[in-house]
Amino acid sequence: MRILLLAPWLRPIARIHAENLQSLGAEVMLVTSNLHFESDEARSYETVLLGRPIPWSGWLPFIEAYRAAQRFQPDVVVTEMFRDPRWRLLAGLAPRIRMVHDDKPHDATHVAPWWNRMFFDRWDEKADATIVFSNYVAESLRAQERAQKPLYVAPLISDLAPAMMPAFVPAEDRKNFLLIGRQQPYKNHDVVFAAWDAHTRGPAWQGDELVLLGSGDLTGPLPKHVRWQQSEFQYREVLQQLARAKGSIAHYRSASQSGVQVLAMQLGVPTLASNAGALPEYQPHGASVTGIDDVEELSRAMDTLADPEEAVLQGKVAQEHYRNHYDSPVAARRLLEIFEDVTAHAPVA
Repeated sequence: MRILLLAPWLRPIARIHAENLQSLGAEVMLVTSNLHFESDEARSYETVLLGRPIPWSGWLPFIEAYRAAQRFQPDVVVTEMFRDPRWRLLAGLAPRIRMVHDDKPHDATHVAPWWNRMFFDRWDEKADATIVFSNYVAESLRAQERAQKPLYVAPLISDLAPAMMPAFVPAEDRKNFLLIGRQQPYKNHDVVFAAWDAHTRGPAWQGDELVLLGSGDLTGPLPKHVRWQQSEFQYREVLQQLARAKGSIAHYRSASQSGVQVLAMQLGVPTLASNAGALPEYQPHGASVTGIDDVEELSRAMDTLADPEEAVLQGKVAQEHYRNHYDSPVAARRLLEIFEDVTAHAPVA
């Protein structure tokens, strides 16, 4: 099986998929870009292009990449979150499988530019097959009639490379709650802040901070005991802070599913999730799921995880759930199964 992965943006996840697929005997060529802030030196299976539509730039490397991809003779092409129309030529070299993460934008800040939608939306829906990462998104695409071809569900993996995994953090070293990623309206800050304020004024609070990690557009003063690290970050800079958290908050107003959620499970950190989208679908049995506007219940969930022993207990359950359902080798086996099914049913050229 020869797999051409075209992933200009989600490079860390694409690398993890590529290396796990290689471990299962597949040949993989990954065409990617340096757009992701975790990008570094190209690996042996990677071809790095601009990934952005700059008409007067990048043509020679693109032509070379196209010729290399032709020589590779892929059995399938996997496409994900294109930004450069030229990449559509690469996508035509074999039956195409698109990966779709979201059934709709999280909010207005998540809507792709008009030119991106014009070049890619209808074209993308004509793929030979579609892979999504939750039953919620699968049902939503079917309801919107946006999945005319075979539709498959695969596990969503964390973008933290397994080699970077820290040790599980014991109770005595646990501190703080985290709200990770782009700080945009879908993160539901008003409800989260109200619940945090109620938690810090109650008897369960143990001096923790709520730490916001990531850039965004928040305005107005932050509540007491809330700290915002306002910049994009690399995992090596914040990994210990992530791993020792008592809880990760994914109490979103809108979500298909959350990479933050699987990252937390991978690290052994319990997640406080809302009932939006597929967030409940990803939670371990018995883990916190509360209504989007339920301040009181979310505050009680914070009270529970403020106890470091309880945070560790739930963290172990979350990590085991990740290993059984979302770990990268589990995902690679499912992806290879899908690729083989698509090629078996592809029309003969």
